[in-house]
Amino acid sequence: MWIDQRGSEIIERPEALRLLSVAAVRRDHGRLGVTIVGNPDEAPLVVPVDFVVDDRRVLVRLGPGRLCELTVGRLVAFEVDEVDRSGGSAWSILVRGLASELAPDEVAALGDTAPAPSVPDPGHRIIAVRLDAVTGRRFTVSPPEPATLTGGAR
Repeated sequence: MWIDQRGSEIIERPEALRLLSVAAVRRDHGRLGVTIVGNPDEAPLVVPVDFVVDDRRVLVRLGPGRLCELTVGRLVAFEVDEVDRSGGSAWSILVRGLASELAPDEVAALGDTAPAPSVPDPGHRIIAVRLDAVTGRRFTVSPPEPATLTGGAR
């Protein structure tokens, strides 16, 4: 086990892939991030997405628009994490890889294994993110503070 300079445990790739799959099965939301090329004044774009892990890649569901336009054919980042304050632990997995859009026949072949949408009007484009680099950290977190009620002036 490796510990970084801040005391976080470095998660080995096999365990990172397992946690990524666990999060997908639980239908957690991940975050897809992409930089905006050509405009150094714009911040990277990061949005929550539905995802599954399939055949050594992360599949995300996107609708038409700027994010999809910026993502296809580019190196992107995908992140998912879990924080268990009551248990005092957390982990975060980061995937970096080339994004490509699945062809309609590939999407049809996925059937029920495609990312399930969480919004009423989901996108129907499926983007595959290669697992070029998969890194992770596990660390401790403070337990939640007890809830307190604050009253107004008396």
